[in-house]
Amino acid sequence: MADFVGAVDQGTTSTRFMVFDHGGNEVGRHQLEHEQILPQAGWVEHSPIEIWERTSSVLQTTANLLGLGPSDLAAIGITNQRETTVVWNRRTGRPYYNAIVWQDTRTDRIASALERGGQGEVIRRKTGLPPATYFSGGKIQWILENVPEARADAEKGEAIFGNTDSWLMWNLTGGVNGGIHITDVTNASRTMLMDLQTLAWDDELLGFFDIPRAMLPEIRPSSDPRGYGETAIPHGLEGVPLTGILGDQQAAMFGQVCFAPGEAKNTYGTGNFMLLNTGEELVRSSNGLLTTVCYQIGEAKPVYALEGSIAVTGSAVQWLRDQLGIISGASEIEGLAAGVSDNGGVYFVPAFSGLFAPYWRSDARGAIVGLSRFNTNAHVARATLEAICYQSRDVAEAMEADSGVHLDVLKVDGGVTANNLCMQLQADILGVPVSRPVVAETTALGAAYAAGLGVGFWSDTDELRDNWNESTNWKPTWSDEQRRDGYAGWQKAVQRTLGWVEVE
Repeated sequence: MADFVGAVDQGTTSTRFMVFDHGGNEVGRHQLEHEQILPQAGWVEHSPIEIWERTSSVLQTTANLLGLGPSDLAAIGITNQRETTVVWNRRTGRPYYNAIVWQDTRTDRIASALERGGQGEVIRRKTGLPPATYFSGGKIQWILENVPEARADAEKGEAIFGNTDSWLMWNLTGGVNGGIHITDVTNASRTMLMDLQTLAWDDELLGFFDIPRAMLPEIRPSSDPRGYGETAIPHGLEGVPLTGILGDQQAAMFGQVCFAPGEAKNTYGTGNFMLLNTGEELVRSSNGLLTTVCYQIGEAKPVYALEGSIAVTGSAVQWLRDQLGIISGASEIEGLAAGVSDNGGVYFVPAFSGLFAPYWRSDARGAIVGLSRFNTNAHVARATLEAICYQSRDVAEAMEADSGVHLDVLKVDGGVTANNLCMQLQADILGVPVSRPVVAETTALGAAYAAGLGVGFWSDTDELRDNWNESTNWKPTWSDEQRRDGYAGWQKAVQRTLGWVEVE
């Protein structure tokens, strides 16, 4: 038996390859950023070619750094930025257009037309999702309607679609030379095209977006003992089984070993994503959350989750760095924000792409409110960290209302969790302890776990639970009055952002 399992983690800002041992410990990694393409306000794109080149590079560089060959890796899993849409030609391998990123809002007219036309209720009932710019279906429709030859080639079965998991799997398994066109249930559940109960593409939903069925990948379990295929990468990594695919947030659930109903985690990345395991029960939300597939292992029944998706959290810190120049690096925000004892009355609602859960308001735009001449960069920095935490509280409140589950502790992961002040603020604003595991990069770990289960590297989920260890725990320090007043100010600030742009 090989000693390690690998995971490709294809995220919104970068791609990395990580290697883990049987104890779930990181052995090594390599990571490369890719360009954020912003053609106009509200549009966010990536180059699929660049993403594939970065993926190929991080695989080979990590293998070289660690001296690994194919026989050292029992399997490789993939986790990916969900909803980011690629349409490419199966014969040439060339994308018809840049990948349209999950944050992109150009499809607001499509989403609004579905709502006005009455299709919104059908989409909610079948997919657990509202018609929104977030999901893949509208992005595919936009490409078919706006890119020359895409529609004609799709009708002929030459233009095919995938989120970035499908694009990478197709390239990893040979591309134009026999590449496999598949996705898993978690990614498929983010398209507005899959029925949550049948786990199959739905013809009525496809008709809403006028998408030919031939474009779509085969839907497979998240961890599959049958395997999806093997790597066909040159330079020494050929022939490794590919046995796990999970959308990034479901992968983090897997990495946080949230396998029991009622267990929840919050991932802090470009955006924030809180998921609550609801078991085999499909819980419908009446409070602005999404119902989604959490994972499926082999032929077992799918496990579902409630999810609160927040568009802008870590990327608000990037905005302070790149657009405002308040900080020169993301790590600087903690020291700057710690220079003041509170937010000085300042609230920052980073609704750059509208507001996601639980509001779902594409007419909202970002706002900094409560400013006076007293305020400094430090107050804006602190308000940015608080915005991450207040948005998470919005979701936690909706989750409790839908499920009746009150969180006793919040498991956290992702890059922002390295910011100790932010995590303390999260405990204060939520009023519950916050727990970070030893391996904070649980997204890649979850993909490795799914792949490893598929080949028997780990025998079952109980063995994965044994790997989980806490690194840090933050307990609330605010009084109930502080918590109540702070949240009231946040809710007032959110109201100021609504209705800022017209949505047709």
